[in-house]
Amino acid sequence: MAYPYVFRAQAPPVRAEDNNKAAKDAAAPVPQAREQWPTGASRSARPHGAGAGWLGGLGSGERLASAYDLVETMHYLYVRVVKARGLPPSASSHYVEARVGNHRAATRRSASEGKAAASPGEWNQVFAFSRDGVQATAPALEVFVRDDKDGGCVGRVAFDVSEVPVRVPPDSPLAPQWYRLEGAGGEVMLAVWAGTQADEAFPDAWHATADGAAAAVHQVQSTRSKVYVTPKLWYLRMSVLEAQDVAPLGGGFAYSGQHAAEVFAKVQVGGVVLRTRPCRATRGSPMTSVAWDEELVFAVAEPFEDPAVLIIEARGAHPAGKNKDEIIIGRAVLPLALFEKRLDGRRHVQAQWFSLEPFGFGRPPPEAAAAFAGGRVQLRACLEGAYHVMEEPAMYASDARPTARQLWRSPVAVLEVGVLGAQGLTPMKTAGSGRGVTDAYCVAKYGNKWVRTRTVVDSCEPRWNEQYTWEVYDPCTVLTLAVFNNCHLAAGDPAAAAAFRDQRIGKVRIRLSTLEMDKVYTNAYPLVTLHDASGLRKNGELRLAVRLTCLSLGAVVRLYGQPFLPTMHYTHPLSAPQLDTLRRQAAGIVAARLGRAEPPLRREVVEYMLDAGSHASWTWSIRRSKANFLRATALLSAAAGAARRLAGVCCWEKPAATFLAHVLLVTLACSPELVPPAAFLYMAAAAVWNYRRRPRRPAHVDTRLSCAEAARADELDEEQDTFPTSRANAVVRVRYDRLRSVAGRIQTVVGDVATQGERVRSLLAWRDPRATAIFTAFCLAAAVVLYVTPARVVVLVVGLYALRHPRFRSRLPSAAGNFFKRLPSRADTML
Repeated sequence: MAYPYVFRAQAPPVRAEDNNKAAKDAAAPVPQAREQWPTGASRSARPHGAGAGWLGGLGSGERLASAYDLVETMHYLYVRVVKARGLPPSASSHYVEARVGNHRAATRRSASEGKAAASPGEWNQVFAFSRDGVQATAPALEVFVRDDKDGGCVGRVAFDVSEVPVRVPPDSPLAPQWYRLEGAGGEVMLAVWAGTQADEAFPDAWHATADGAAAAVHQVQSTRSKVYVTPKLWYLRMSVLEAQDVAPLGGGFAYSGQHAAEVFAKVQVGGVVLRTRPCRATRGSPMTSVAWDEELVFAVAEPFEDPAVLIIEARGAHPAGKNKDEIIIGRAVLPLALFEKRLDGRRHVQAQWFSLEPFGFGRPPPEAAAAFAGGRVQLRACLEGAYHVMEEPAMYASDARPTARQLWRSPVAVLEVGVLGAQGLTPMKTAGSGRGVTDAYCVAKYGNKWVRTRTVVDSCEPRWNEQYTWEVYDPCTVLTLAVFNNCHLAAGDPAAAAAFRDQRIGKVRIRLSTLEMDKVYTNAYPLVTLHDASGLRKNGELRLAVRLTCLSLGAVVRLYGQPFLPTMHYTHPLSAPQLDTLRRQAAGIVAARLGRAEPPLRREVVEYMLDAGSHASWTWSIRRSKANFLRATALLSAAAGAARRLAGVCCWEKPAATFLAHVLLVTLACSPELVPPAAFLYMAAAAVWNYRRRPRRPAHVDTRLSCAEAARADELDEEQDTFPTSRANAVVRVRYDRLRSVAGRIQTVVGDVATQGERVRSLLAWRDPRATAIFTAFCLAAAVVLYVTPARVVVLVVGLYALRHPRFRSRLPSAAGNFFKRLPSRADTML
């Protein structure tokens, strides 16, 4: 199946006549992704593509250097078909077909698409013919007006492609003109020009292919590049304080035995429902007032479409001894516009009373209907400016600004990302010739701006060459990119296409603080995924060009001393369970809003970008446990190595090093004021020494550190299992036994650490009276000695004792070690 309006990647044709230098520059590929441009290279020295053939008038692309200089310049022939007039009458509608060589594209058919055009001769569509996919020897661009009934030609217009004008932004769009049709008395309004992917018409252009077969509108829409903006998120803090006159007793809703009625409040905002703890009443006392004083927090987005619905329910025993009944006492519908927006955490929010509608919805038992009436409820609610870190895990935050724009600071840098292309992508389907292909597109997210590249159809080596820009307010944030396979092209109608889910190919994260300012990084990042059956799978590489341009170095330096999150986060902190709930709510809101765009950004894409629904961070994973153990080992390896080297110096393994240690000890003991400067000087020297070994490229996924290469299929299946588990009992039993063995070793280590700490605490606790008495006497003697002895003498004596020669050392443990090991711990009292 072919899709005529979508760019189909092909290898550039080899032309014998392209022997001049400009043609060679235009045909040169993008630099290899693992290479980097030299530091300080001028923008004019970076590759642009020079243009050749019927686009030779575009020159070397210098006019694009300021806004589109990170990617290779791709040349296109644009054709804008506006409308036609004076066409002969026809029983069906007309359409326009543009053809260059063996590539052609056609406008939509109003009858076949099920939508009537504004008039039979109006289309207002743009086609783009890629220079790489069009024969260079094509002499002319032909535009046909055809009858939709039989495809017959009504009229024709031809253009010499060598005479096509060149347009480069910021030039104004080319004005369309009327052209007389050959073979008919009508006219067609067209605009034809040569440009690049920087043209304003590029995102909405329908890219021509070699076959030009018909394609549905929904397929074309899902392949275009777009920019999305996430909604402004707010916290809705609602403290349900108390309710009055809400649950008088009587009727059929009575107490049975010792069971008392329970009254609780439930708040619903959109599809999220939270409830307070139930409040019990004693038997025989009419409940006219119920107090909860409990805070419920929601994530909401502008514009506030859904109100907050407060429901008061009562739950009590049925008089006939049946199960407990839940009866709706009343409700209140509260538009979010009623609540004030609190920007300063020091302001106090006043409590308000709201009337309840009796039996807002629900049907209580008939015998209880006369016993209940409405009441009123007291609330303290406000809207607080949320921050975008609420959408995603804090470690991958792309923006920490508050929602209120008046609290924003000025940007400190500009991030430019050029999505060059991908190579070696895993085939997701089989083409007609039996070769594997992929319909790939890339999504990038930073802050509240999301971008989506166009879909390159039928290619495992897509070339996007699209560049995007973001303002950076804090460099300690993360840029996230992911590649997906477009599955909307697999069905012929929108209803069938909606049932498909775009497949994940891989994800890339780049922390901006690891980038040097004003330097271009051109690298290839592996796209890896974990599967429970096949394990670690590399699905190709994503080639990116990234540049972080500094706007104010002083502002960047000051940021490192300022809080990462807004002031409201620290003055009115949220608990960990609340943050986890809000993060899931925010991800759902963003997915719903972006899914309403055209073309929509599907829910599976948004959830993958935000890591929504992932429970890998708080559930058990043996792979992650191994990885964290290796991280801790690597962190402590430097300290362990320093301790081993110090022990070697003390044991005279290298007499020269031990002699230098004696000299340093005597010097510092005689001049103790040199100790702090020497320590800081050593750290500065170590940092300067490590500069030559600094990372040359941004860090990415380390599969070896993640223990993903050696992970077994059962371990990966356990990691990707749902919570609670959905596996068979036999599988869960095996995994439980394995978890017990691993957890047993962990509890042993934790117990040993606790034992050592308890022995330290028992020095003065008189758990062992003799040991505490000995240690007390030692402390008194040490205090007298240290008081009468200069500190430098003490340091010198201790140092010389530690550096004593091996002939003065004993193989037996020291007296202090023996004393410490004999101290009691609380392990003796454990069952």
